[in-house]
Amino acid sequence: MLRRRLNHLFGGDEGRVHSRTIYVGHKPCPPNEAFIPPKFCDNRIVSSKYTVWNFLPKNLFEQFRRIANFYFLIIFLVQVIVDTPTSPVTSGLPLFFVITVTAVKQGYEDWLRHKADREVNDYPVSVLEDGRRIRKRSKKLKVGDIVEVEEDETFPCDLILLQSSRDDGTCFVTTASLDGESNHKTHYTVSDLESDLQYLSATIECEQPQPDLYKFVGRMHIYRNSQEPDVRSLGPENLLLKGANLKNTQKIYGVAVYTGMETKMALNYQGKSQKRSAVEKSINAFLLVYLFILVSKALVCTTLKYVWQSKHDEPWYNEKTQKEKDTNQYLKMFTDFLSFMVLFNFIIPVSMYVTVEMQKFLGSFFIAWDKDFFDPEIKEGALVNTSDLNEELGQVEYIFTDKTGTLTQNNMEFIECCIDGFQYKHQEGSSELDGFCVTDGPVNKVQQKAGREREELFLRALCLCHTVQVKESTKQGQDQIDQLDHVDGLGSEEVLQPPQQERGFIASSPDEIALVKGAMRYGFTFLGLESKNMKILNRNKDVETYELLHVLNFDPVRRRMSVMVRSKTGDILLFCKGADSSIFPQVRQEEVERIRMHVERNATDGYRTLCVAYKHLSTEEYAKADADLREARLALQDREEKLMAVYNQVETDMILIGATAVEDQLQDEAAQTMEALQGAGMKVWVLTGDKMETAKSTCYACGLFKKKTELLELTLRTLEDGGRSREGRLHDLLLEYHKKAVQDAPPVKLGITRSWSVTGHDYGFIIDGASLSMVLSSSSESNSRSYKNLFLQICQNCTAVLCCRMAPLQKAQIVKLVKNSKGSPITLSIGDGANDVSMILEAHVGIGIKGREGRQAVKNSDYAIPKLKHLKKLLLAHGHLYYVRIAHLVQYFFYKNLCFILPQFLYQFFCGYSQQPFGAAHLH
Repeated sequence: MLRRRLNHLFGGDEGRVHSRTIYVGHKPCPPNEAFIPPKFCDNRIVSSKYTVWNFLPKNLFEQFRRIANFYFLIIFLVQVIVDTPTSPVTSGLPLFFVITVTAVKQGYEDWLRHKADREVNDYPVSVLEDGRRIRKRSKKLKVGDIVEVEEDETFPCDLILLQSSRDDGTCFVTTASLDGESNHKTHYTVSDLESDLQYLSATIECEQPQPDLYKFVGRMHIYRNSQEPDVRSLGPENLLLKGANLKNTQKIYGVAVYTGMETKMALNYQGKSQKRSAVEKSINAFLLVYLFILVSKALVCTTLKYVWQSKHDEPWYNEKTQKEKDTNQYLKMFTDFLSFMVLFNFIIPVSMYVTVEMQKFLGSFFIAWDKDFFDPEIKEGALVNTSDLNEELGQVEYIFTDKTGTLTQNNMEFIECCIDGFQYKHQEGSSELDGFCVTDGPVNKVQQKAGREREELFLRALCLCHTVQVKESTKQGQDQIDQLDHVDGLGSEEVLQPPQQERGFIASSPDEIALVKGAMRYGFTFLGLESKNMKILNRNKDVETYELLHVLNFDPVRRRMSVMVRSKTGDILLFCKGADSSIFPQVRQEEVERIRMHVERNATDGYRTLCVAYKHLSTEEYAKADADLREARLALQDREEKLMAVYNQVETDMILIGATAVEDQLQDEAAQTMEALQGAGMKVWVLTGDKMETAKSTCYACGLFKKKTELLELTLRTLEDGGRSREGRLHDLLLEYHKKAVQDAPPVKLGITRSWSVTGHDYGFIIDGASLSMVLSSSSESNSRSYKNLFLQICQNCTAVLCCRMAPLQKAQIVKLVKNSKGSPITLSIGDGANDVSMILEAHVGIGIKGREGRQAVKNSDYAIPKLKHLKKLLLAHGHLYYVRIAHLVQYFFYKNLCFILPQFLYQFFCGYSQQPFGAAHLH
């Protein structure tokens, strides 16, 4: 804020705040202009906490922030300075030992972080300079460098894709370390560039670094022969993010746009901080109380000492020296007070800290030894990374869980489809040639199936309306097929039989692969995309070719995606698939009722449902749509809004064909685990980067949302309704939902959990990443506080909360918001991917699942378990027992020390308040 005001006062470049200009290959553009290279940060990554110079002061400062350490330091200094009844060694030696051991431990951990940083920063990278390929260390990369990345390598910074080894100008990446999704995502090169990048003269104008993984707006100006520059639009499909891996593409070239700590991955990184349990904080509170008792006893004894001395003569055996007589009276009183403090110091239990640490350390072995946590698949059990938080497991109030890989196996399976109101379910033993088996249908219809023409139209829509790519296997034979990456959706049962060559499927979403494989079961096979031509094999074993004209990408507001294709006969068709709520308003209403019944039944069963529609486009309609789309894609400002307006204009008056049901298989006992945790009084929030429809289906399948649950939705789609500004609509919706869920809700009776409550009305809350950004960072500070409070109160009165399309940093922000709310509830985060690390570090307790998404979550977690089902015993059994044990231990120590120091205090009344220790002989 201050920097912005200073820039405004002193004529700073305001435009620089909103966008940056990058010179591709560091070449001046146009070539005859003077070139002043802009300054950006280098590509160095820093995750360490200390340096050689600041380790000692910074570490000591952090350690002495603990009340106990600071207190023992003061007592040690008093014993050194003042003549006290006990030796300084009694306080100094244990304090020195604890501080040294902790410093060595934290120093070693930070050295490991330095080592990991060096590995990343010194990783060799290929860069094109003056047409030559040179190798340099990753930390030497600069914005504007043209970088070469080969297959299976990780992108060293955020790149704009300029060139790919694939003929169609695409490349495939996996972003498991960013958003947890292991599926292949397709990215596209900037169109119509020079084949030799040495001669490319271009600039990129794009937004300043920001952490949203799914947003990027920019444009490229290409200069050729002193003509007007050609302008190309840039979007998220052109941006390759640091941390993602290149797959199924031999090599790519890209220009660096964001480097180092300005990459989206770095902006989503949540630094690791030291966690302290609620019991440790309670011990600190007890220490303050006992410190007050200690000071009170010392004051009482000091006062009574001088009262007693004023009434009694000085004894002959304890005469004061001349030096003592000359000492200032007030100074003498102060040193006597400090001596009493040291004498009664044992009321503060020094040994308790050592005993509690030993109890936590040894107690943590009970988790590692538990045979119920052993998983035969991975042949591993539970892992304890920190023993400081054992008792927190028994006090958890809020659980934040990832969806993909945690609640679900991320393994989509096509279940059934519905065409013109008739349900079709595939059966392996079906004798029908077309592979269909009708299981039910409207009883008032004479025919038992939809017409063959409608069936084939529906299957063509499944084969054409997607972004799936076909992966050719390099070798023949079943052995090679079994060794291919499982994520690609290729297995022995998925091999295409009609063609001679085996193929697998690559897609950005596993449900798209499931739909294409579902169409294969029924006789229509997608053969692949070649030079904008999509080929499918129909039931008659004839190859049909369609020219792909446009892809209208999925977005969370429309909640649908479409493709425009041209058949060999010249017909232009629009195929569209999406959520029922987004498709039904765009089609003829008389067709809706025939399919609504099946969609609602499948959604209740927890299946992911999609509706399919189509439309014939005339030549004039297509020409207008094509021109509008090209214009909207070049816009730098409000590009998304302009594209959405064109999409909505095209996707109207469609004809509904049918619907599909796809199952995302849950983890073992996921529903039972969620029910047990909710029955114990815990609130479960699902935080995912996935689409809302998929996540909502999972919540129904897990039992987090019930049939009677009323869903309160705060997403971009609901904010767009009503014709008002988003800010105004956000305010209205928050007030409306607050009235429903909080003000009008009946008071909750203590001791009654959700499982036993029958009369209460259940609410579920759904919010997406864009709406959450508006709640957390409103234009007005007062509004922002008000929105946060309303949001929290609504969520706390809902039985379950779903947050979808979340960036990793937003997950951490949600956890922090709840953690710092009224009452400071204990929070737990559980996930299996690198995108869950931020929320795992932010929560009081972080749990990693030893899944398929790598081990980043496990490394950064406090505890690691093989499966979600193990969470139930970890919290309800181990956590409960840990809390009971530590509570009894701490109370015993404080009681013991209070009883121990009371005779010492009473003894002063019988020894003339001379600070004489109560001897061991008097204790027996």
